[in-house]
Amino acid sequence: MASRSSILTFLVCTALLAVLFGAADAQGLRAETIVRETVAGFVAKDATVAAPLLRLHFHDCFVRGCDGSVLLNSTKGRLAEKDAMPNLSLDGFYVIDAAKAAVEVACPGVVSCADIVALAARDGVELINGPSWRVKTGRRDGRVSSASEAVANLPSSFGEIAELKANFARKGLSAKDLAVLSGSHTIGNAHCNAFSKRLYNFTGKGDRDPSLAPHQHRGDGPGRAVSFDTSYYARVVNGKGLFHSDAALLRDKVTRDLVYQYTGSASKFFRDFGVAMGKMGSIGVLTGARGEIRRHCALVNA
Repeated sequence: MASRSSILTFLVCTALLAVLFGAADAQGLRAETIVRETVAGFVAKDATVAAPLLRLHFHDCFVRGCDGSVLLNSTKGRLAEKDAMPNLSLDGFYVIDAAKAAVEVACPGVVSCADIVALAARDGVELINGPSWRVKTGRRDGRVSSASEAVANLPSSFGEIAELKANFARKGLSAKDLAVLSGSHTIGNAHCNAFSKRLYNFTGKGDRDPSLAPHQHRGDGPGRAVSFDTSYYARVVNGKGLFHSDAALLRDKVTRDLVYQYTGSASKFFRDFGVAMGKMGSIGVLTGARGEIRRHCALVNA
């Protein structure tokens, strides 16, 4: 039979652990609130910032996992992810920096930049009438960022369906995830170099991509859309998807069927989008002794 002292010790330790975990949970909730308030402040001034925040999270997770490596600056002898060609149009870093600074005041050394990127992406989408989803926190920040790895790992806007499915599969994502996460293109700006070839020189002979609708022109596409909805899928169905990778979704039964389903059901799209974002946000997460909690998101700790 256990002694009274050992039982008392067990009860004291159990109570102490409850207090510690309760404090940690409270601190985490406070940090989430700070991130949301920061993002909301920027979205109120310019709703188009939601799209870059979502894109930052995507580009972070597809290279080395969701470790905040997309935020790191280049150093002497090493070109960072943010300076890779596919990432030169990334934006929203200032929102992450502002959120990190605010979180550090309240909870210094606790919340990673990787977590802030994931939270900001979720909050930005929700604030422009999109879905919300649970973001698991506890990620740690990576110490390495490589431009060449970004080029090798990020899906291409010129990709064919087999290539896109293989790219997603390497990250543990399915063809369904490909179809639903492509719906992110319902918001944001499109840069000319990502689609001009389809309009003017598709095969190198001054022709256009035959999968484009006859009257598709530079003005069609995401533009500066700031409402998260199913309009992207309607454009794809009508041959007005801006990127070749958008049109590619119609060349596979699984992705094609989902494109048509999402066109007619915002509730299904929103539900599946939240699930897919949760899966993507779990790619290659660093925990425990791996990684660090950066003090400044663009710099590894000294």
